[in-house]
Amino acid sequence: MSKRVLTTESGAPVADNQNSASAGVGGPLLLQDQHLLEKLARFNRERIPERVVHARGSGAYGHFEVTDDVTGFTHADFLSAVGKRTEVFLRFSTVADSLGGADAVRDPRGFAVKFYTAEGNYDLVGNNTPVFFIKDPVKFPDFIHSQKRDPFTGRQEPDNVWDFWAHAPEATHQVTWLMGDRGIPASYRHMNGYGSHTYQWTNAEGEAFFVKYHFKTNQGIRCLSAEQGAELVGKDANSHQTDLLQAIERGVHPSWTLYVQLMPAAEAADYRFNPFDLTKVWPHKDYPLQRVGRLVLDRNPDNVFAEVEQAAFSPNNFVPGIGPSPDKMLQGRLFAYADAHRYRLGVNHTLLAVNAPKATTAQNYGRDGLMATNSQGRGAKNYEPNSYDGPVETGRPLSAPLAVNGHTGTHEAPLHTKDDHFFQAGELYRLMSAEEKSRLIANIAGGLSQVSLDDVIEKNLAHFHAADPDYGKRVEEAVRALRED
Repeated sequence: MSKRVLTTESGAPVADNQNSASAGVGGPLLLQDQHLLEKLARFNRERIPERVVHARGSGAYGHFEVTDDVTGFTHADFLSAVGKRTEVFLRFSTVADSLGGADAVRDPRGFAVKFYTAEGNYDLVGNNTPVFFIKDPVKFPDFIHSQKRDPFTGRQEPDNVWDFWAHAPEATHQVTWLMGDRGIPASYRHMNGYGSHTYQWTNAEGEAFFVKYHFKTNQGIRCLSAEQGAELVGKDANSHQTDLLQAIERGVHPSWTLYVQLMPAAEAADYRFNPFDLTKVWPHKDYPLQRVGRLVLDRNPDNVFAEVEQAAFSPNNFVPGIGPSPDKMLQGRLFAYADAHRYRLGVNHTLLAVNAPKATTAQNYGRDGLMATNSQGRGAKNYEPNSYDGPVETGRPLSAPLAVNGHTGTHEAPLHTKDDHFFQAGELYRLMSAEEKSRLIANIAGGLSQVSLDDVIEKNLAHFHAADPDYGKRVEEAVRALRED
């Protein structure tokens, strides 16, 4: 059987891939050695900027199958019939660490799903927690800076982490999640995923519903203690990637059941707290979980760089029947995600195989740019309207319009009766078992006790006291004991 011939980028055969061309046996190398220059130049350019957040990730392909009728709430085509299947790509990630970081660390996990629907791609970008640290995108760059490596020390600093949280009381709920047992998932397969944000569904009659997504793992929740996580990092820094890859390769296909909470749009204005606040959950007794379908991962990518590192998700990739809500964090991300991909991957990143729609071809008037391949045929026009049979708009909005009122400007006053920062953090604490509470207290105290400024410690302690008196008392005692050692 003949072997394939090694070639240059232009397709010319390579005669020798072990020795560079030189002027004689011991002479200097030759500029005319096109294969050497091309190989070194390409190697110099192999890396692209890593994601500022969610840099370290793993991913897999699979499908989503509808198991329950939700056509009374949305006219999205991929949710239109029980038994309907849609191909998906799911990317998991850690949030704060770099591409070279470890998997089994205390950090939220990204849970981003790309649905390759018949009406275009729908990207649902969320986390493994139903809430987040902040509720306004203007604070997001500062938050991430506080969690990343310090400009001077080059490492993550407890001073920075806890100082930001001291000035962001709304973070108390998510801090309680993060420092609790679910802060270090045992694997990507053994954690839930959430859309986190509030989105909007619209049915065929034009009725609007606000919706929250919950992907419940069918493998069961499994978590690691801080000690178990540190031990696993020492054994295999790529533990979650290894687990996902090997499970799928041996035919153990992880799955999640999708549930939603649905709020009729008219109820949002009078709800007891702001339903679009990303730092809060909707109690299930108010809006019970309704089952939608099952997500299964059954195929690993062939090339991690091409398909995981270059996978681009943006929450503004909606399909008819699904749209945004007034969630401020979501509104900011509608811009920020796509803009990040245009910087990292270029304006034509949507043409990459992992990002391109499957059942339909993108039809628009975008042209040119780096790595453009979308000629769209001989004589195709690049303006609209035109008289040459170019694509035209449908005139049908993807979702119902959002009502707006008030004056322009920055607003921080609460609009609902129970919009404080602490009550849901306290409710979460009181739901925990005695053992869970002890581990939570130890995790918080371990970090907070390392902070150098007493004022920062006192501000954080005040947040925990406000959430629950016992919570605050136990954290304060644990921090004091560690600082007196």
